[in-house]
Amino acid sequence: MNEIEITADGSATIYVPHLDEHYHSVKGALTESLHIFRDCAFLHHPIKQDNAPLRILEIGFGTGLNAVVTAMATRNERSAHYISLELFPVEEDMIKRLNYGDIIDNKLLLSLHQAPWGTPHKISQHFTLEKLQCDFTRCELPGQIDIVYFDAFAPEKQPEMWSEELFMRIFNAMSSGGILTTYCAKGEIRRRLQQVGFIIERLPGPPGGKREILRATKP
Repeated sequence: MNEIEITADGSATIYVPHLDEHYHSVKGALTESLHIFRDCAFLHHPIKQDNAPLRILEIGFGTGLNAVVTAMATRNERSAHYISLELFPVEEDMIKRLNYGDIIDNKLLLSLHQAPWGTPHKISQHFTLEKLQCDFTRCELPGQIDIVYFDAFAPEKQPEMWSEELFMRIFNAMSSGGILTTYCAKGEIRRRLQQVGFIIERLPGPPGGKREILRATKP
């Protein structure tokens, strides 16, 4: 049975015993989400000239932490259509037991989990959520994606999620100038991203966490 654990920054994550894997970094779940996905991807991407929502594709909805910090960062000039792929949704009871501290709107987090699956759902004026319960390795990806949050379990735990073929599918689904961020900076993963056409940056990792992360940009 999955368990809740408290990470080094005081925020919670979920531990999956049969994979011996955590949903977030044990060095700081909230810190990781804010740095890698909100700051290095969503807030980094240029605002569209017509102020149209940025189309975000998340690989792995999980606890909803990446989605909620993104929703909280939307405002008049920065809106999002957030599409998340998740094969095994987390039970609502477990979500209610998570603790992300005062910085997270826990009511908003719960509303993301209670939103219907399979259809776009307007959470706020500037944030639309579209949750798709599907297998990333098999399902058809949406197009015109501006940002990809690649937050799958680690390559040594789920190697099938990190193949060059799947990175090519993501690349083809993205708009020019689109960016992908991931916590994994392994050399083999960086080379696979480069092989399909991404321009790679190695960025400093989150405070107290990984030394480096990757940001990949489609030319």
